[in-house]
Amino acid sequence: MRDSKEPHASKALDTIAVFKGLPPSTLTRIEERCRWRRYEAGESIIDYLDASDDVFFLMAGEARVSIYSLDGKVVTFSDLGPGDLSGEMAAIDGDPRSASMEARTPCVVASMPAVAFREILQSEPAVTLSVLRYLVSKIRTLTRRVYEFSALAVGNRVQAEVLRLARLAPKDGKGARIAPAPTHHDIASRVSTHREAVTRELNRLSRMGIIERQGRALHVKDIDRLAAMVHDVTGE
Repeated sequence: MRDSKEPHASKALDTIAVFKGLPPSTLTRIEERCRWRRYEAGESIIDYLDASDDVFFLMAGEARVSIYSLDGKVVTFSDLGPGDLSGEMAAIDGDPRSASMEARTPCVVASMPAVAFREILQSEPAVTLSVLRYLVSKIRTLTRRVYEFSALAVGNRVQAEVLRLARLAPKDGKGARIAPAPTHHDIASRVSTHREAVTRELNRLSRMGIIERQGRALHVKDIDRLAAMVHDVTGE
């Protein structure tokens, strides 16, 4: 990991969703409160229950937010990409970290002290509104996941997760191409099950002609058909 007080070339804070639309003078003032760091793949950015309170802005690379149980089981909450933020809850309420954040690929991250973040929320209404929308989106996502964990069978949870990934992936006719394909372990950590159950359901979807493995990618051949299957059990 390498630290820097200066922004990485071509990686200004206007790429961060909650800062988009701010005037250059405001962005410069915010950048002056940040420290830039590089993390290698697999390196920890935030530790679960850590007492630190910085906010982190992902400038480049991919990271994962998760919790590891005492027996080593991983529960994945979300994957982050360029433009996302993390650590805002500890900065707002001062409590320990609610999850860990780990670099999945080499990352460039800007961090800001909680005091500076709260000052921006008080002085920049546009940022405050963006952060509120971000938090509401996160609550909605977690609400759906709690419902799925509580009400859906494992196979249906796998279907719902593949559908989410397909809707985020580049479209290919009626389908979408998820590249690289998530590992069965990754999907299992997202839907609270084990790898073998994911393998069984993906094999079933493959036999039905809904998905197809293509090299390192997963081709969802008919998003509407998969969405109909999820709708039948969720009503959404």
